[in-house]
Amino acid sequence: MRTNQDIENFMIRMDLKFEQLSEGTWVIHDAQDHIDNIVVRHDPPIVLCRVKLLDLPRGGDHSALFRTLLELNASEMISGAYGLEGDAVVATDTLQSENLDYNEFQSAIDGLMLCIQDHFHRIIKHVPNAAAGAAARA
Repeated sequence: MRTNQDIENFMIRMDLKFEQLSEGTWVIHDAQDHIDNIVVRHDPPIVLCRVKLLDLPRGGDHSALFRTLLELNASEMISGAYGLEGDAVVATDTLQSENLDYNEFQSAIDGLMLCIQDHFHRIIKHVPNAAAGAAARA
């Protein structure tokens, strides 16, 4: 079973800038890559990686956005998925901590970074006047 220290060591090995919010919970910051809120939470036996991309404005037709998110889930997400959490669009990836290795962890974080860097502009164009999450301010 991986420990919180193991998860921190993975982030250090990836040369990520992060801060610990509480025991087993960290937030990754990387101003150079415009990444400001990937949350990593270790709650054995699960490691959850999550990033909030934007808040949806109330009302309106979001069908084009939902279609884009489903298409990205099917074609370009490495292992995670886009979803809705309340009125927020999020991307998540869930890993088992029992046999977690560095490559699996790196793949999850890289997948979320792809969401922010490559997908965000494709997503936001479907949501006029959306409040962008802290994830992508490029």
